[in-house]
Amino acid sequence: MDRKQQAILALVAIAALVAAALFIIIPPQQKIPEGLDIKGGLSVILTAKPTTGTTLLVGQMDQALLVINNRVNKLGIADSSVQKQGATALLVQIPGIKDPQKALETIGRVGQLQFREVFTGPDATKTAGRVALPDREGAKIVVGPVLLTGGSLSGAQVGVDQQTNAPEVNMTFNQKGAQVFGDLTRRLVGRQFAIVLDGIVQSAPVVQEPILDGRARITGKFGFDEAKQLALVLQTGALPVNLEISDSRIVGPTLGQDSLRQGLLAAAVGFAIVLIFMGFFYRGLGVLSWLSLSIFMVLFIGTLTALGQYLNAWSLTLPSVAGIVFSIGSAADSSILVFERFKEEVRAGKTVRTAVSHGFRHALGTMIDADLVAFITALFIYIFAIGPVRGFAFTLMLGMVIDLITLTLFTRSMLILMSDTRALRSRALVGVRAEA
Repeated sequence: MDRKQQAILALVAIAALVAAALFIIIPPQQKIPEGLDIKGGLSVILTAKPTTGTTLLVGQMDQALLVINNRVNKLGIADSSVQKQGATALLVQIPGIKDPQKALETIGRVGQLQFREVFTGPDATKTAGRVALPDREGAKIVVGPVLLTGGSLSGAQVGVDQQTNAPEVNMTFNQKGAQVFGDLTRRLVGRQFAIVLDGIVQSAPVVQEPILDGRARITGKFGFDEAKQLALVLQTGALPVNLEISDSRIVGPTLGQDSLRQGLLAAAVGFAIVLIFMGFFYRGLGVLSWLSLSIFMVLFIGTLTALGQYLNAWSLTLPSVAGIVFSIGSAADSSILVFERFKEEVRAGKTVRTAVSHGFRHALGTMIDADLVAFITALFIYIFAIGPVRGFAFTLMLGMVIDLITLTLFTRSMLILMSDTRALRSRALVGVRAEA
């Protein structure tokens, strides 16, 4: 496959990506998720405090994060987030919430880890004391009264079945819990018991044999990630951590919407100025940069929207708007590097084909070096920052990746296809002075 065929194939691929991105974006008012500072909502800081005589451990915050995240998810509000804030606090942000008091009660209550017997059959709920609780997929499971609580656990960790190499969860009970659990499993051989956290059935394993030594294994059809999550759920009930609401604020949407409009206006004006600059200084190449930057923006916004829609991993915030504006300038800078390298090769007397090949290769090396430094900086901001600032860093990192994809698939391919045309052979059209 020669260079032109590769270029055509790359353009077909970029066209398909643009079409997919447009499908994801349109209509933007319905598709692009908005964050707390734009949509308004509830912001809460929870501080973890150990009970008397204990020390707060680093791993306990991961377990607290899991519990609070489960509670927030139960509110059924999209784009909510739970993040660590320092070593002993969690930042909870719930955009667009209509009943802040109910949310505070749900978030701030003391969670309970319970072990209950599972009942099946048409008459399962007819006996007093039995209730139907949802599992993680929403299916109802009928369980009886609480037989054991998480306070009886002394630990839980992920292990591997020695015979099947499948992941498993190993539990250990304290002395009193081991006795109660032994009696429970002796009675429930061949039947299920439910592990319930905050009213949701996390797992319902079958008791294979009586467990009298205080050590139990949970096996089943789950992967290592699910096993790790279940282990964290089990650990939570045995850890001496209290979560207290140290700060709660209601954020109004009016200021955020006004700021969003101003931010989007700034982005549009900046984008227009960049296009004018590129057209004035690079002429024919400037027109190519218009297409390149437009494709970059469509792919960039489409990818961000897809992450927000399908993975709940991004929402539009004011810092992310700043990241988008910064990325526009970075993308324009990448085009400038390519064009200047191309013009240098032309001035040196090389053919247009050679100038395109050498110019892009040299510019790509410079771009990767510069982007790598900026990417590492943004990565550290994302790791150590909290709240919306992480949105700026994430948007910036993604913009660098999309920029390289656009330049490689579109800009380079177009330059290759145009290398045999009169457009690139005319010095005036590419912004190279005749006397050079």
